Amino acid sequence: MNPSNLCTKLLTEINLIPEEKLEEVYNFIHYFRVGVEASQSTPEQIMQFAGCWDDMPDETFFDFSEEIITRRQQAFLGRRSDESSLS
Repeated sequence: MNPSNLCTKLLTEINLIPEEKLEEVYNFIHYFRVGVEASQSTPEQIMQFAGCWDDMPDETFFDFSEEIITRRQQAFLGRRSDESSLS
């Protein structure tokens, strides 16, 4: 399918989405696009951050790590097991 036809089909589908679901669709499309752009980083860009926490005290780093774990667990608590299903 050529890109022009695909864009037309996408826009048609988007126009059929109920208004209360548009924000969810927007967020999905936006973060998908941003993720693709971010994945195009070069190793040099990524390595600029290597060692950036070297001067952080161990206790602060431990607290930070624990906070990340807690937030990830909370973020996934409400997810249904069928959310990733396309059917």
